[in-house]
Amino acid sequence: MTRERCDIFISGGGVAGLTAAAAFGAAGWRVICADPASPVTDAAARGADLRTTALLQPSVALLERIGLWPGLAAHAAPLEVMRIVDAGGPTAEPRTTHDFDAADISDRPFGWNLPNWLLRREILGFLDSLPSVSFRPGVGTKSVVARETAALIGLSDGTRVEARLLVAADGRDSPVREALGIGARTMRYGQKALAFAVSHPVPHGNVSTEIHRSGGPFTLVPLPDDGGRPRSAVVWMETGPEIRRLTGLPADDFEAEMSARSAWLFGPLALASPLSVWPIISQIADRFAGERTALMAEAAHVVPPIGAQGLNMSLADLGLLLDLAEAAPGALGTTEMLERYHHRRWPEARLRVAGIDMLNRASMMEARPLRDARAAALHALYSAGPVRRTLMRLGMGAGRKAAG
Repeated sequence: MTRERCDIFISGGGVAGLTAAAAFGAAGWRVICADPASPVTDAAARGADLRTTALLQPSVALLERIGLWPGLAAHAAPLEVMRIVDAGGPTAEPRTTHDFDAADISDRPFGWNLPNWLLRREILGFLDSLPSVSFRPGVGTKSVVARETAALIGLSDGTRVEARLLVAADGRDSPVREALGIGARTMRYGQKALAFAVSHPVPHGNVSTEIHRSGGPFTLVPLPDDGGRPRSAVVWMETGPEIRRLTGLPADDFEAEMSARSAWLFGPLALASPLSVWPIISQIADRFAGERTALMAEAAHVVPPIGAQGLNMSLADLGLLLDLAEAAPGALGTTEMLERYHHRRWPEARLRVAGIDMLNRASMMEARPLRDARAAALHALYSAGPVRRTLMRLGMGAGRKAAG
């Protein structure tokens, strides 16, 4: 039986786990990262994650610090404006529109949008340049024993790893969280999300557009043009039965329904990728830390895809862990370090999960009087300039404290 030692073991090789491996590896730590699945890095390959992620300003700053951003920037579409449209009237037509313009609070875009499969490809390429990082695709975390001096991890290939710090980035059903006996509170909505890409005749103008009617938001996020034709990534949230109906439609009928659901803001939409379906929940772990272990990303918190919060919350976790590790290298993985991580991140994550839960429930409203009340409330809220600017700063994660 092989036994290895490292500074940091990362369980999970999704975008968050791979970014954590890149961050700690670039800082000089000895890192092992393992995931039971092999990452798919081609949009046309079976199992490709066709969702996109909007990386907001604080996340981009972290990626610049790591050295990852130069390889990503060439593929990214900037997000200059976030637009909220209420189309909850008798017909799916815009009745109120509110723009959140990045220029009101910054001289840079809110963020930049990239496909998830491409993020994986670029991060893996970066990891190849880091001699202190070992990525093990196809290898899962089988057992965890956390002791005062180290975490002992058993892998599915028979390897045993001893690490000063174990980072759980292994998803909403985290095996590490379960092994440590850390519970999680889960909220279910009976919703699923369709993710796909579209092309359209009307340029998006680097505007991310979130359209509310019922069932959940219909969101179009800018992608780079393809052959001069504008493209956007779409996340369409609906009830489970409605998603099943939509995915069973012929392509022409589906395109007609999605164009109507988009309130025709970009003209007729044409599918530019296959459809993928994702379950929607909110979840937060009872604690973000255990003996020699830090929970991050979906092992710690899960939110519906509203306001580009998911991966950006995960990278906020990573940024704080990296700050704490670099501030006191000798304390890596100690109770003191991990308690500071939990007390900094858990309260903020809990508030964000609660806020997004509230927004999602409001977006699902079916009854017309409730939709009318939602429109009036959001109009009053978003029309106040100071409130709008505060919401933009909060949404970007501005004002997070550094470790110290």
